[in-house]
Amino acid sequence: MLKRVYLEITNVCNLACSFCPGTRREKRFMSEEEFTALTEKLRGRTQYLYFHLMGEPLLHPSLGRFLAIAGDKGFRVILTTNGTLLGEKADTLLNAPALYKVNFSLQSFEANEGGVLSDYVNLCAAFAARAAAAGRICELRLWNRGGMESLNTGILRLLEAVFPAPWETGPRSVKLAERVFLAEDDRFDWPALDAPDRGERCFCYGLRDQIGVLVDGTVVPCCLDHEGDLPLGNLFTQELDYIMSTEKARNIYDGFSKKTAVEPLCRRCGYARRFT
Repeated sequence: MLKRVYLEITNVCNLACSFCPGTRREKRFMSEEEFTALTEKLRGRTQYLYFHLMGEPLLHPSLGRFLAIAGDKGFRVILTTNGTLLGEKADTLLNAPALYKVNFSLQSFEANEGGVLSDYVNLCAAFAARAAAAGRICELRLWNRGGMESLNTGILRLLEAVFPAPWETGPRSVKLAERVFLAEDDRFDWPALDAPDRGERCFCYGLRDQIGVLVDGTVVPCCLDHEGDLPLGNLFTQELDYIMSTEKARNIYDGFSKKTAVEPLCRRCGYARRFT
């Protein structure tokens, strides 16, 4: 049983953020038929389905149907969004019983050309307050320390106007209100085959706690394989048990059990260094 599966319902995004590598893969939106087929194969393999890897999930025209299908199959859905489309999609999200949590990448405002910071933060904060009142969890993220944090002071002031202090500081996040959290963290380097080799000593929860399924059905070990550089199989044509039992998948898993990265891509991942 996996703790989570990242299911990329689209790899298309409406922003081009400096912290996100994007993808050179063919731009696609998963069809309802494809989504139904994949979730059927993932049923019983995880409780939590993340509509995330690349792309902005709120762009998908069938988002409401996907949430309904996921709920019918017993999944709890978590999605990560830049929040810019909440004005159009807030009701779709809040009317979906399957929705469990929404993560907001607030640092994405740096790519929101022509946007007004107060309008953007207030849009996200207002949704978070509504969602929390409806029993959903919201995490407002500023994962940009050591990078584009120049706007953080203004963002925090705007959040405090909606969620008055004092805030409750926890080990991994700050509680702004019931079911509303602020998570601040360092900017990290995404894995890429042309990035510097950081050495083989490494640990990752890929294939242990999580897998990713790209929009074309390709299964990858984790949510950071944005180009599908470590394809393990394809869930449209193969079963998950077979994919996870292949020699390549077993070598990756066994390597991390020894805190060793056996694949070149994993040796070039900045995020995985947090676990060593």
